[in-house]
Amino acid sequence: MSTETRDTIYIGKKPLMAYVTSALIQLANLPAVNIKARGLSIGRAVDVAQIIARKTENAGYTIGDIKIDSEALESQDGRTRNVSTIDIEIKRSGS
Repeated sequence: MSTETRDTIYIGKKPLMAYVTSALIQLANLPAVNIKARGLSIGRAVDVAQIIARKTENAGYTIGDIKIDSEALESQDGRTRNVSTIDIEIKRSGS
């Protein structure tokens, strides 16, 4: 395992506050963190970003760039389908 800090949080099925806590820990050491999700986890990623931005306004964290895209993935039956993705940047104000 590497000891370097990661600047990306991948959203999955864990409880919402697990991702918020992880992002805040990373933001204590880094100027910006990216929250990434795809498919049905996109709503959860937006919730994480909103919680961080609203609850830590006094600490100076804001939502930066938001990128939306889609990826072509192969489903279990062999067909290709498009899955939506989102990348939300959380940064310190002035970064």
